Amino acid sequence: MRNIITALIAFAFPLIMAAQSPFPDSEEIKQFMSSTTCVVLENGNPVYNTYITNAVKEFWTVTPVEFIKTSDFDLRRKDPAYSFIMLTETNFEKDKSASSYNYINLLQGKNVEELGKMPEICAVPLSFSGEDDLEYGYKLAAILSFMQNHARMISGNPSLTGRRYLRFYNKNIPEVKSMKILVRKEDLSPAINSLDALRSAYKYSIDIVSEEVIMKAIRDKAKNTLVLHKVGPGEGKSSGYCFKMLFGTGDSDMYYYNQHTIDRNNPDGLLPADLKRLERF
Repeated sequence: MRNIITALIAFAFPLIMAAQSPFPDSEEIKQFMSSTTCVVLENGNPVYNTYITNAVKEFWTVTPVEFIKTSDFDLRRKDPAYSFIMLTETNFEKDKSASSYNYINLLQGKNVEELGKMPEICAVPLSFSGEDDLEYGYKLAAILSFMQNHARMISGNPSLTGRRYLRFYNKNIPEVKSMKILVRKEDLSPAINSLDALRSAYKYSIDIVSEEVIMKAIRDKAKNTLVLHKVGPGEGKSSGYCFKMLFGTGDSDMYYYNQHTIDRNNPDGLLPADLKRLERF
């Protein structure tokens, strides 16, 4: 179970949600599609605020948007005329390392007392808590584009709302072999963090590239191209969770989602086992 701790400075104490937010029903999805989406800017976090502002202005089209302070969130969150893009800090009951992860959430306004009762349109792991915002900021546009596509999908077919959630997108794995995967060296596990080792483990198209190349692919909406988004505690850590996602830059779809518990045999980063799984389909 995912526990959500939102560290909004506007409140006198951290807000703890004892369970994952509920999936929206068909009426709440309709409310979202006619809502104004409020992008909640973080107090004292100018780097994140710059990245999220630029990404929303360039890529968000599903609803009108407004940028608000954290102090405005509590004034609006009970009004279904609003939806919200916001950061939450999350941990997992089964994670013995007690690590925390930042998620980017798309929530629908609802007249409920607890934030944990607000309908969750979409939530994507963004970073390990405490990680430099520069480590993920360049991928925010791809993540946001996926989130709005997800919202459109469940609007067209509400029955898909909670179906295995992000794992639902593993239905797209068979298409991966016909696409090019772009990865950063830092996001690969030690066993495959060289180009020779990577191509030995995966016989289809994959390249180790810079952040600038990934940013260009996202900005240009490069067709038949996937970018790896990895969330984990970083090199040298021997516990916690590692999340791995492949986003299409041309269509803003997700093509792969997986997570593993980090240990001596399964370090942080994309694993050879992930590549073998992609090859199997």
